[in-house]
Amino acid sequence: MLNYNILSVDELNPYDVLMQIAERVKNRRLELNMTQEALSIKAGLKLPTYRRFERTGEISLRGLLQIAFAMNMLSDFDALFAQKQYLTLEDVMADKLPTRKRGSNK
Repeated sequence: MLNYNILSVDELNPYDVLMQIAERVKNRRLELNMTQEALSIKAGLKLPTYRRFERTGEISLRGLLQIAFAMNMLSDFDALFAQKQYLTLEDVMADKLPTRKRGSNK
């Protein structure tokens, strides 16, 4: 059984991650005692768009942010891509080098 409250770092399948996010949103919606229609209205989404999201996990980033805002969960996006992942001590030490402004042309 999958634990939908935690996105597993071992979960590399994008479809599974989409479905976990949709399930977490649905669970939070139910905790807030909201219907799909009420949340879609509050988020400024069409009801079929929201229903498709809960069923398939597919939604635009803007739509997901609108849902998060409507549920007062927008701050959960603060950590998205924010922390650099270090694998070794050398990676930590190398981070003291100047920050790159753009990638290489390789």
